Amino acid sequence: MRILEYRNSLFRSILTFLMILPTIIITVAKPSTNSPDQDPASLEYSTLEALMISKPRKNLSINEEYYCGTVWTAACSEEILRIAKRPENVEWLKSVRRRIHENPELAFEEHETSRLVRRELDELEISYRFPLAVTGIRAMIGTGKPPFVALRADMDALPIQEAVEWEHKSQNEGKMHACGHDAHAAMLLGAAKILKERQTHLKGTVILIFQPAEEAGNGAKRMIEQGALEDVEAIFAMHVSHLLPVGVIGSRPGPLLAGCGFFKAMITVEHGVSRNLRYSIDTIWAASAAIISLQTIVSREADPLDSQVVSVTYFKSGSDHLDAMPDSVEFGGTLRAFSNTSFNHILQRIEQVIITQARAFRCSATVDFFRNADTIYPPMINDDETYRHLKKVAMELVGNENYQVVEPVMGSEDFSFYAELVPATFYFIGIKNKMLGSVHSPHSPHFMIDEDALPVGAATHAAIAERYLHDRDTVSTAPTVLDGSCK
Repeated sequence: MRILEYRNSLFRSILTFLMILPTIIITVAKPSTNSPDQDPASLEYSTLEALMISKPRKNLSINEEYYCGTVWTAACSEEILRIAKRPENVEWLKSVRRRIHENPELAFEEHETSRLVRRELDELEISYRFPLAVTGIRAMIGTGKPPFVALRADMDALPIQEAVEWEHKSQNEGKMHACGHDAHAAMLLGAAKILKERQTHLKGTVILIFQPAEEAGNGAKRMIEQGALEDVEAIFAMHVSHLLPVGVIGSRPGPLLAGCGFFKAMITVEHGVSRNLRYSIDTIWAASAAIISLQTIVSREADPLDSQVVSVTYFKSGSDHLDAMPDSVEFGGTLRAFSNTSFNHILQRIEQVIITQARAFRCSATVDFFRNADTIYPPMINDDETYRHLKKVAMELVGNENYQVVEPVMGSEDFSFYAELVPATFYFIGIKNKMLGSVHSPHSPHFMIDEDALPVGAATHAAIAERYLHDRDTVSTAPTVLDGSCK
């Protein structure tokens, strides 16, 4: 009995101490206003800490750690964002991005970019596998044990001459980071820096994928073939957007990016046929009829609420003779759709229409979809569960007002190859700033970004990964409740 009374007394003492602890810490954390040497930066930091500590604790059990422990709170997101926005970290992020921007490298040629990334990972004492897909890197932070969640960034540039005049303009003639991959790689390194600092909070393993050749269309596939997704159960990726204000996060459930493909058709006539304009077989007419008929695939066969595109983008004949019909005509273009069903239907119908129309004009036709060149991207369809996770994390990190549900985009991304194998979500971070001139679309020679987005992107990546592992651990360690029912 005495032992029980002693335990109860001790328990009451602990509870009393916990109730007065915030007041004690606020008193200690508050800087002296009489000190002339007080650093204003430390004053702001201490005040913020005091405000965080004085938050009311509701239904907090004695075994719960309120600040980024067994219970995830807004304080965890605030801490991640605060790390990202430290002045020295912001300057480092900008430096990394600018060094990559100055030395753009095309698909599978990202040797210096890859070397820079590995050097930064070495500085952070983060282990990695290299090479994957020539220049790719797979880094690892955390326990080295399940669950495994992945973050991915691309690294390649475009064959475009930069038209933006600034201190860190591309130094490689005819090459430019005109799609923001320099920022993607920098933000993923920023997330690595945050996660390394918070490594003791990770309840599993974060995989960082630095991927080459997104623009070429086969970087993701080669990374996957060489083990980038080994053990991974979910993956996330980010892309800068000139349509969203700086630091705003945007995505949507379900289809986000279109599946993309290309085709080339060749319509020919047998040699030896009369070249007399009156009696000859008209390959121009056959090709023209096929091109017109292709337009009915979308206008007459597609659901008007299911956006699809079939566009012929070039046409040329096999001859420059002005007094005779050419023996062959070549044309081609692109196709887009937001579902695999619609995409495969378009592929099938393009081939059928071209071959049938050519036959009607006594010609033969072949259609090439470049399947062996890995130029077909599947649609990017966000997984429902990982999308909800992104939205929850982003709204807590940047505020409800800085999260937007965006419209689907007809652009494509080879991140969709990862999404075909594991639950995945793709999202955007805004870089739009009219005053700075950050308003141009990707693949423009005038494309530029507002670097204020970099720390927000790094923090978003880090928060997504850390909280994913935290939530998975919470679910896996939740006690089983037995209520005697069979459900």
